[in-house]
Amino acid sequence: MEKKEQKKYSATGRRKESVARVKLIPEATGAMKVNGKEIDSYFTTVDSRNQAKRPLIATELDKKVDVEAKVTGGGLSGQAGSISLGIARCLIDWRPELKAVLKEQSFLTRDPRAKERKKYGRKGARKRFQWTKR
Repeated sequence: MEKKEQKKYSATGRRKESVARVKLIPEATGAMKVNGKEIDSYFTTVDSRNQAKRPLIATELDKKVDVEAKVTGGGLSGQAGSISLGIARCLIDWRPELKAVLKEQSFLTRDPRAKERKKYGRKGARKRFQWTKR
């Protein structure tokens, strides 16, 4: 017998300095892997796990699709946000009718906030050196 090839949907998500390449496998068990590890062992905080899963929970598909993500750069918070955007984009490729639900909760908007650059004559981006009178 031939093995039926399962369709995979892929998309890219970005947040701060991190980039996530996400693959979504429909009609599956609900497993979620990040860089080859289970999501619970990769993200140590509950907030990061929930951030990454938010689009699936909003569309009630968290137990019906598998997600594989490869994430590079940034910290755990930025990586969770980039996975979230990648999942939302994959869901639209798979089922375009979900776009209204995802857009309403702003899962399709890339968060533009990034670290501000350090300026010369300053300690950081905005902090100044202490002024002394004498």
